Amino acid sequence: SSAPYASTSTILDHNNNNTMYSRSAVLHLLTTASICSAFVPSAQHHTPNNVKPVHYPYNTVSSPIFMSTDTTNDTTTETSVTTTTTTVEDMTKRLSVPFTFQEMCKDASSAMTDAYSKGITRQIVRVLLPRDPSNANLGVLYENDAEVSRSSAFGNGVVLVPPDETWQGGIMQLYRAAAPTAQEMLRCFSPAQGGIPPKMLEDRSVDESGVDGIGLWVTENVDAKDDVSCFVQPSQETVDYVEAISKQAGERLVMLLNPQWRSVDDALDASSKAGGFFGKLASSLGGKGGSMKRLDDLGYQAVFTIEGYVCKNRDIRLIKRFDSDWRVFAADAEGQNYTPVGSSKERPTYQECDKMLGDAGIQLSYL
Repeated sequence: SSAPYASTSTILDHNNNNTMYSRSAVLHLLTTASICSAFVPSAQHHTPNNVKPVHYPYNTVSSPIFMSTDTTNDTTTETSVTTTTTTVEDMTKRLSVPFTFQEMCKDASSAMTDAYSKGITRQIVRVLLPRDPSNANLGVLYENDAEVSRSSAFGNGVVLVPPDETWQGGIMQLYRAAAPTAQEMLRCFSPAQGGIPPKMLEDRSVDESGVDGIGLWVTENVDAKDDVSCFVQPSQETVDYVEAISKQAGERLVMLLNPQWRSVDDALDASSKAGGFFGKLASSLGGKGGSMKRLDDLGYQAVFTIEGYVCKNRDIRLIKRFDSDWRVFAADAEGQNYTPVGSSKERPTYQECDKMLGDAGIQLSYL
């Protein structure tokens, strides 16, 4: 149809002086070619049938995700921008307890994005996991997996629970809850260029036993430099894979979600960090010191943490971002709302949390 291009101007063939093409036809061809070229798949992507984590086809890139260093075509007018610096105290006061699966994933991905913009490309994230409300009691022989699909309002019908010993199915049930959590966080973090969400690839070969609840999720975006790798529930035995992927990823984000090692040290962990013969011995016996040093050397940092346990028979939540202090919240008697009871620069101990609750007038509840 010639309606969109109403001009009757023509282009002449100067060899035989005959009219060859109408201007509208040429414009139509140029527009069609431009649209088609926008959907040519990137040659940087390669999707193997079986993703091998050590050989995942990363290409080293020097520019961060979402940012371009090419300013040759930048024709925008410079304007003065007033920036406001957010202090650690301000960021700590902004922390709150998420009540829905969607809120938690957005809070985590927001911290990931902020950390990445500051050059933190190796991140550790610890979050609560979605659980079916009917499975909260001990003694259940079998638990149904929580429904966290997008069709169920992002899992608003589930409860967010710490990954502790109350999960009847053990580490594999935790993985079935952690995997969709990782997917949703990666969707929130990754750019949906042209409204197209990133493709998700799961690699379970990093779980050599097949029953340790470990997986690797990789996003494949429109632009290969936006790809992200996420190790779900990695253990100390997975650090070799983490090293390999981290070295291949360049400036792209690699994150660890809910690592299986404890966030606090026991006696064996402390000994393994001491070095020397006894340090090596403690590491061989399961101390995490050696593995943590390797991750530290790779630049891994905790960027978002939300933990929970029971104190004075109340559920409490400990939350921290990479740019905040720890903030402690306590649930009310009905467990419906959380009130901030204190903050700390270092991760507060159980005894310190107990004192915070006492100072806030919260006494031991026997109900």
